[in-house]
Amino acid sequence: MKIKAGDRLPSSELFYLDQNNEVKTIDILDLCKKKTIILGMPGAFTKTCSTLHLPGYIRNYELILKKGISKIVCIAVNDPNVMKAWGENQNAGTKIFMAGDPFIKFTKAIGAEVDKSEKGLGIRSNRYTMFVENGEIKKLEEEKETATCELSAAENFLKTI
Repeated sequence: MKIKAGDRLPSSELFYLDQNNEVKTIDILDLCKKKTIILGMPGAFTKTCSTLHLPGYIRNYELILKKGISKIVCIAVNDPNVMKAWGENQNAGTKIFMAGDPFIKFTKAIGAEVDKSEKGLGIRSNRYTMFVENGEIKKLEEEKETATCELSAAENFLKTI
């Protein structure tokens, strides 16, 4: 990744579905005005994302709140319909804000894009977890391989913030 702790997040538009299932856009900076955790995922419904990364943050939601974190944002290179369906499938409820980066603009802006064409996925995001406060990256853990979820896992990441 070209972005690192101490850097400011770049302005970038993400897509989501509101409570009326209407497609809306929001700038990542508007989501990260307070203490926020950003989960970067290769894709909705993929194995490691659905069995380890996202569920770990849902399970640890109360601990996250105790650490003063007000928002968790999950971003994947998918459209907002898929992100909403995945959030419902994972019982994310209001705990996790599910946002799509379908045009890979945010992912490329932070240097997290990875080519998974050989697996039929195209350009995706690498797996990472980021702690952001007022738009500034305080901590960032990126996995070396998208199938791995160790550094970015809730149980490990939350110990260090």
